Amino acid sequence: MNISQEKIDSLNAVVTINIKPEDYQARVDKAIKDHAKKAKIPGFRPGMVPPAHIKKMYGKSILVDEVNNLLSDTLNNYINEQQLEVLGQPLPKMDDTKQYNWDFADDFEFNYEVGLAPAFEVDFSSKDKVTQYVIKADKETLEARIKNIRKSYGKMTNPDVSADGDVLYAELVQLSPDGSVFDGGVSNTTSVRLDQVQDEKVKKSLIGLKKGDEVTLDIQKAYNNDATRIAAILKVDDETAAELKSNFRLTVKNVNRLEESDLNQEFFDKLFGEGTVTTEEEFRAKITEEVESMFAQDAERKLQNDLYKLAIEKATFQLPDEFLKRWLKATNEKLSEEELTGGYDDFAKNLKWTLLENKIIKDNKIEIKYEEVFALAKRRLDAQFRMYSPQALSEEQLGQYTVQYLQNRDEANKIFEEVKAVKALDYLKSVVTLDKKEVDAKDFSSVE
Repeated sequence: MNISQEKIDSLNAVVTINIKPEDYQARVDKAIKDHAKKAKIPGFRPGMVPPAHIKKMYGKSILVDEVNNLLSDTLNNYINEQQLEVLGQPLPKMDDTKQYNWDFADDFEFNYEVGLAPAFEVDFSSKDKVTQYVIKADKETLEARIKNIRKSYGKMTNPDVSADGDVLYAELVQLSPDGSVFDGGVSNTTSVRLDQVQDEKVKKSLIGLKKGDEVTLDIQKAYNNDATRIAAILKVDDETAAELKSNFRLTVKNVNRLEESDLNQEFFDKLFGEGTVTTEEEFRAKITEEVESMFAQDAERKLQNDLYKLAIEKATFQLPDEFLKRWLKATNEKLSEEELTGGYDDFAKNLKWTLLENKIIKDNKIEIKYEEVFALAKRRLDAQFRMYSPQALSEEQLGQYTVQYLQNRDEANKIFEEVKAVKALDYLKSVVTLDKKEVDAKDFSSVE
């Protein structure tokens, strides 16, 4: 067997594999004998089918399979031995001039196109500057958070007259065009939250109502034709909700209001534990810390994204674009030309980042330890479990689930790649200049 490589340019090559009968014959004979031992063919006892009979019936298909297996093994071994940094996977190069008999005596020649990773250097230094935002809790954001928490621990009251933010427990009955009750129409007794009513004029008509009051409600206008929300209020399916054009009579059965909890010691103890917070000033300081901690995560995501952008801007090296486009088409049969054209730039950017990431890790001898992969997987699972249960898992249980999770190779690889990305970004943070800038939440939301 002979294997050779022809460099087309610095990013593309063709690998040629020549196979002779002596290269594949032993593999084919063994496969035929194995097949004979397992075959169930009428007229033969199990395990007693003659190999010659199997060769006559299935010989060509077995030969094709074994030649393909030999090709795959040979190509992978060659790439590893030559330490070729390939992008994507080698693509068979079609040659209609070559015809094979597949009669166990053919000499085969197969050609594969290979996309090669570029050789490059990217210099990051303190001359590269990235803004590191420190987001402060502005008064509006802080007051909104405090109000939300106080309501969460508040109590339900039943005021005489409705106000904005109240919930009307009301009967809704479908009306005919003349304003009379539509016989056999839709009706339901439900809760109508005024903060969910999107049309301001409709919302105004629902403020100032008392128990027993009636108003005519244009439900489509009230909820901006949101069929899903209307369906939930009326207890009908989405299709029926979308087609409803009638007004409804809304009769108030009760007015419910969630009053905010008082800022007292009982409230503080429920939130933070007994005696941890004893004054309103301490309470506000705790909430400010909590809000700014959440903002810190947003700021970190922004910083990581800006570092990624910086890296991509400095990555001026080329990729074997035409090869990669052919590879994407070959491995995604449903990928349209339009989708390929529209999405290739993002694909190329992510691939460049992967190459940069690998180079940073390799050149700086950065280790990725199993303990780090395990810790990140554990945090991810802990967050998922907390979404469905307020009761946290014990450390022992969480550890057992993490071990099981990482036994899935695909999931383990995802976590490994995430740790690798964080390590590469941490390296960039240590090299480039980070210009710290304090902004409030409102200003940060407008930062590109």
